[in-house]
Amino acid sequence: MSMTASVTPSIATSKTRDAMGRAAAADVGVALRDRLARQSTARMIFAAAPSQAEMLDALARERDIDWRRVTAFHMDEYIGLPSGAPERFGAWLTRHLFSRVAFGTVHLIGQEPDPDREAARYAALLAEAPIDIICLGIGVNGHLAFNDPPVADLHDTKQVKVVELDAICRQQQVDDGCFPTLGHVPTHAITLTIPRLLDAGQLFCVVPGASKRTAVERSLYGPIGTACPASALRTHPRCALYLDPDSTPPQLSPQTPARA
Repeated sequence: MSMTASVTPSIATSKTRDAMGRAAAADVGVALRDRLARQSTARMIFAAAPSQAEMLDALARERDIDWRRVTAFHMDEYIGLPSGAPERFGAWLTRHLFSRVAFGTVHLIGQEPDPDREAARYAALLAEAPIDIICLGIGVNGHLAFNDPPVADLHDTKQVKVVELDAICRQQQVDDGCFPTLGHVPTHAITLTIPRLLDAGQLFCVVPGASKRTAVERSLYGPIGTACPASALRTHPRCALYLDPDSTPPQLSPQTPARA
């Protein structure tokens, strides 16, 4: 699909952050059960961030999902943290989801001595079969995964790459309570690229909080481009966006019904 084509995402607003998480998880559950009814296995990618906690908690409690037939990936990981560091995104997702349901396979981004080699290894795993569902969010600076405005490439030829994190992105990790100070936040990471994220069957984007409202507004109504990488979501034909009252821009009326 052309990166300049624009599609209006399905948008659902909820009265509370918890309700937003439950609504998103219910829709992900429906999509996943539908996939598993039509194919033997499913492949999913997850974002690791506090913004996803309510959705993941509700998703772990969804009924009648055969998680043994699901292969899981995540979309980014810090470089430079010890393998056992609780701040690692793989560790965060293990706490919030991967240890709670019995996935068939979970592929974590490793802490290799050569990050470029690890990026290539992970890209090869992703390329083995289509990705069915991605659960993601939007950063304060409009990033998708760790594709920050300074390094985001909407036409990237790579699937996974090493990037330098910008200051706004790193400060968000402090504001989210993931690190005590900016100096503790790694400066580089491995991330799935925007084309890799958009090459999936369905996207479920969960974005709570007042700090994200401007990014949501720019994603929905601004130009599609690297100044707000999440604007690229408007090029995907099956993207659903979930908002709480704090993240809902003024152009949207409260409690917009889901259309996913």
